[in-house]
Amino acid sequence: MGRRRFRLGGRHGVLAALAAVVVAGCAPVHSDPAGSGADERTGTVRVWLFDEANRAPKQAVIDAAVDEFTATRPGVRVDVQWVPVAARADKFAGAFNDPANAPDVAEFGNTDLAGYAVTGAFADLGPDIAAWPEGSDLIASVLDTAESGGKTYGLPWYTGIRALYYRTDVFAELGLRAPTTLAELTDTARAVHAARPDLYGIAVGAKYTYALLPFLWAHGGELATYDGTMWNAAIADLPARAGIEQYAALIHDDICPPAQCVGFTGTQAVQAFAGGKAAMTIGGDFNRKAVDQGSVRGRYAVIPLPGIHTASPAPAFAGGNLLGVFRASRHRGLARDFAQLLAGAKYQEKMYHAMGNLPTLASVQRRLAADDPFLTPFVDTLRAGTKFVPATPAWSKIDSQNVLPTAIAQIATGAKAPQPALSAAAAAMNKAFR
Repeated sequence: MGRRRFRLGGRHGVLAALAAVVVAGCAPVHSDPAGSGADERTGTVRVWLFDEANRAPKQAVIDAAVDEFTATRPGVRVDVQWVPVAARADKFAGAFNDPANAPDVAEFGNTDLAGYAVTGAFADLGPDIAAWPEGSDLIASVLDTAESGGKTYGLPWYTGIRALYYRTDVFAELGLRAPTTLAELTDTARAVHAARPDLYGIAVGAKYTYALLPFLWAHGGELATYDGTMWNAAIADLPARAGIEQYAALIHDDICPPAQCVGFTGTQAVQAFAGGKAAMTIGGDFNRKAVDQGSVRGRYAVIPLPGIHTASPAPAFAGGNLLGVFRASRHRGLARDFAQLLAGAKYQEKMYHAMGNLPTLASVQRRLAADDPFLTPFVDTLRAGTKFVPATPAWSKIDSQNVLPTAIAQIATGAKAPQPALSAAAAAMNKAFR
């Protein structure tokens, strides 16, 4: 998640969580495929949703959904609890260890899915999605992020995609055009910093993993490959190394000096752009509000992050949040119906207007993009094809240990040559995978 708030995998840009490690290590694995739940049609449906820095717009949408849901279901009440993102690991671990205190429906990030799935706590929603009238409208690559071990444990609620933000005024002043390849991006960023030393050519950093990944994927590289038995790190392989080196080259004295940029996270990179300190950055659809609150409002544009070849966007990380139903729920049908209401077209559109969340239903995306051109580069990026992190609980451990950021920092600062830095990172990843 890396975004303006926590967007597990996606929007906040997605932080990957320690939660998956915690629950995978301490929670019991349920073996009964039917679960211990029931299908009571009255009573209280308990819902956990992530809290927000500014909860009011999200809560207004949820309150409307609750009113609509209960209006046609006498005897049903919906109890929404707001879960602080920082406390989610303990909250979910408690629910996994004590199903009696688990909610019926819960919001969680798609980068946490693999860790949560191994607990057996969530119901397989695959058959429900197949039967849901709006299920066929879900974007396939986004639905893939809700799957683990051949089962679908979450209903995609929203997704987060990153693209290239650039300063239209600076580009006009210097006679530059928007880059159409990654090589042009590097040349353009270097030209900006040479002409305007007060600006970073592009604001990126070693800790901005979700900006790095498109470079790796655009070169045909992978974070890791699965051999049918286990995951094996691939970041030291030639295609991945080429992409990583191209990204690390942006953190350089002639573009974004390491002394200032090497420690940048996604949030800090976007803040530098919004504050007028950079000519470009890689940001999400969810960063729009933060950018518009900065000094560059009205003086920027967004295009898909280019790939190796012209008119071929780099694959983006598909972050986002899911709605899951606990297997222990005593209100399985009500829980499913409420999750589908929130994830349906009506409330996806409401959530977009309230929070800027990019819908996961293709028809809603098309409709919104037709009215709001800002969305077009993100929708185009999504249609061109997205990628995801390895679907294993080990990824949370790898991410929390800063395996990739450490290697990027070493390469950018010259502390290590690319091959030894990435070989060491690959060894650390393989230790986590084993």
